[in-house]
Amino acid sequence: MTTSLPTAAPGSAEPAGRTPAASTRAASGTTTSKRRERRLPHTPLNPRPSIPLTLVAGLVLVYTLLPLAWLVVNATKDQNGLLDSFGLWFADDTHFWDNIGRTLTYDDGVFVRWLLNTLLYVTAGAGGATVLAVLGGYALATYDFPGRRAVFAVVLGAVAVPGTALAVPTFLMFSNMGLTNTPWAVIIPSLISPFGLYLMWVFAAEAVPTELLEAARIDGSGELRTFFTIALPLLMPGTVTVLLFSMVATWNNYFLPLIMIKDPDWYPLTLGLNAWNAQAQTAGGQAVFDLIITGSLLTIVPIVAVFLLLQRYWQSGLAAGSVKE
Repeated sequence: MTTSLPTAAPGSAEPAGRTPAASTRAASGTTTSKRRERRLPHTPLNPRPSIPLTLVAGLVLVYTLLPLAWLVVNATKDQNGLLDSFGLWFADDTHFWDNIGRTLTYDDGVFVRWLLNTLLYVTAGAGGATVLAVLGGYALATYDFPGRRAVFAVVLGAVAVPGTALAVPTFLMFSNMGLTNTPWAVIIPSLISPFGLYLMWVFAAEAVPTELLEAARIDGSGELRTFFTIALPLLMPGTVTVLLFSMVATWNNYFLPLIMIKDPDWYPLTLGLNAWNAQAQTAGGQAVFDLIITGSLLTIVPIVAVFLLLQRYWQSGLAAGSVKE
């Protein structure tokens, strides 16, 4: 006896072997599934929209970008346009490229000299502070030695002490050594970064699994080779973070060069632009507010570029799956 399977009639939308009731149940199940997807509970991965939080974030964004927008707009104006036009809109004529040229050539190109000085302080000071913080943080997180808790207390205490409280003792010490009014008076204090050391200490303790280091030592790898080939790539996100913090702190440093440097040829950009600003208040001085604004805009461009270039190193989970627990 042969039993034939039911087939759909020609032109029918129902597939073979499915009754209209089954199709209705399937459609109903699909609709219910979609409703359940729309009614998923709000979790950290699926947060509930918050209108007040969105408004606060928008206000913070406007507060952050408004000074930058003012700087960009007013860098296109000359001295008269700064006084005669609205601060948040462009003037009738544009002098942007002319302002840049005058800024770079004013007073025999002293702005370029200040820029090179700042690059020197950042490269030697911030770069050295980052190297010391990485080496010290890795050592404190990896090795166990007597006095480790005391070092931890000293580092935390150094983080809590403001830099202005150490300015006068630092000046007196460098003055006795004859290092004031030299680049070393800015570079050497910039090498000490208690916050960077603490940050690398905490980051290295979590980012570098002890099992990886033990496996490398068992395979015969030395401590230096283990650090450069295994630990350093894992420490790259923390290293970049410390580098950026140190760079911004040294680039924007004003108080330390103010008390250490008296020769205008060794001024960083912060002191140089302040000297231009003080010209308008001196007898017979020339007001160059348009050059100050343009110079301020040129000052922040390198920092923004460095942030954009180094953000790709902010990665997490580089050691995920490297050890079995």
